[in-house]
Amino acid sequence: MCQFHQVQIVLRYLTRKPKQQAAIELHKVTLALTQNNKIEYDQRLCRWNVKWGNYLNERSVNSITGKSFCTHKKLRSAYLSLCLNLRYLFVYEQFADLKIPNTTNALNGSFSNLKNKLRNFPKNSPNPQK
Repeated sequence: MCQFHQVQIVLRYLTRKPKQQAAIELHKVTLALTQNNKIEYDQRLCRWNVKWGNYLNERSVNSITGKSFCTHKKLRSAYLSLCLNLRYLFVYEQFADLKIPNTTNALNGSFSNLKNKLRNFPKNSPNPQK
């Protein structure tokens, strides 16, 4: 998992300017992803969970159906996304000799080049490999 894309996933849940204090702090923790190693980041995420775990697990009850649901669904989704992908976010550290980058930015440039080349083929061409 690319760190840049993980940050984008979390920011989609939290928005760029979160209002809740827990979301503001998780936003800061998320932005620090690219500046920490796995151990440091894991500790930061754990400290956030210790502080905000009860808030994160709050449940509300639907007055009509009587069913309970997570009160802070988006915040919870953002946190769980970080937790679930944590083991994939620092693979580049485990295989340092392979010089794997922490983002896929270089690949994205290659894909855009390929897309531009494919755009030049006519849509009804029977054999675009010519």
